[in-house]
Amino acid sequence: MQEEVVIVGAGQAGAQVAQSLRQGGFEGPLRLIGDEPHPPYQRPPLSKKFLAGEIGAEGLWLRPPAFFETNNIDHIPATRVVAIDRGNKRLKLENGDTLSYGKLVLATGTNARRLNLEGADKKGVVTLRSIADVDDIRERMNSCQRVAIIGAGYIGLEVAAVAKALGKAVSVIEAQDRPMKRVVSEAVSDYFTKLHRGQGIDLRLDTGIEAIVGDGAVSGVKLSNGETVPAELVLVAVGAEPNDHLADEAGLEVDNGILVDGSGQTSDPDIYAVGDCTRFYSSRYQRSVRMESVQNAIDQAKAAAQALLGQEVDYDPLPWFWSDQYDIKLQIAGLSEGYDDTVVVGAPDNNKFYVAYLNSGQLIAVDSINSPRSHMMARRVIGETWREGLLPDA
Repeated sequence: MQEEVVIVGAGQAGAQVAQSLRQGGFEGPLRLIGDEPHPPYQRPPLSKKFLAGEIGAEGLWLRPPAFFETNNIDHIPATRVVAIDRGNKRLKLENGDTLSYGKLVLATGTNARRLNLEGADKKGVVTLRSIADVDDIRERMNSCQRVAIIGAGYIGLEVAAVAKALGKAVSVIEAQDRPMKRVVSEAVSDYFTKLHRGQGIDLRLDTGIEAIVGDGAVSGVKLSNGETVPAELVLVAVGAEPNDHLADEAGLEVDNGILVDGSGQTSDPDIYAVGDCTRFYSSRYQRSVRMESVQNAIDQAKAAAQALLGQEVDYDPLPWFWSDQYDIKLQIAGLSEGYDDTVVVGAPDNNKFYVAYLNSGQLIAVDSINSPRSHMMARRVIGETWREGLLPDA
């Protein structure tokens, strides 16, 4: 009889492990535990089409509920695991019950980072991570006119675009001197700065925050220069933190993410981890990396499932990401950290171009704006020496 596999975390990564195990011929008991009441669902549309009301909750589902029943996957929703007893190979649940496991997979994802700021707990100050979060944001947005967003990363800018399309007055406040600074070049940051300001967004860069103000409910964001930006809704979009505390408390090795090898195995041979909550060494990039992306969630989950099925695997992906803002699609292939030169191809003024990132003449990443051909080709040729014609025109 095959050992029971229990997966903690019913998001994209956890659901993919379960699916891949069944597709790979695993016939043993298989449990998928999630702390939300919904079937496993995709998160990227939360800040875009779902927030805008273009799709409902069912449009987010990765698989219909019948899929899990048909494949004999015991999906346990609305259940929180609070401790791992590695010695006895049991999980303690929030309600006091326990569950045994043969092999355990942690797919616990991330939590939205919160601000240690006066007023951050006021009514109307929100983060965006789940369906429940967006339901709350949408309800609040329906009854307000002014929205302030703290953070000009993917989530902040995507929500800004949706809120503006819904007729709200939108301010985006960013401590860095350009948007998405951590992941894109100046050329791409400049393009999105012009894009959002051109749409009427009050985009404030290189701006600090002193407090979130209001009498009970939020009424604005007080800046470090003393000015107050009025808002009845404030979204905190300052990144995410790996949900690795369960692993840490169980004595697994963690370092801003659960440390895993190329098979997804943790420091405990009976426990694996996959997705946004993990950190692994990449030979491709010669460093330890933690990725928050659909690509990583799916591909690392597939790799871990293969390992659980007894196959040799060494996960070292070429990452890719995307962001939709207004009618503009940004697609990123590779990791640009460490670049020493860039090449801009195409015309930003025509909303169609790409930026190639080079390190010592080698292509390491490409940001494509409304240029899907360059993105798809980049995923094939990253790592090669840059030369004219390596990528198609934008």
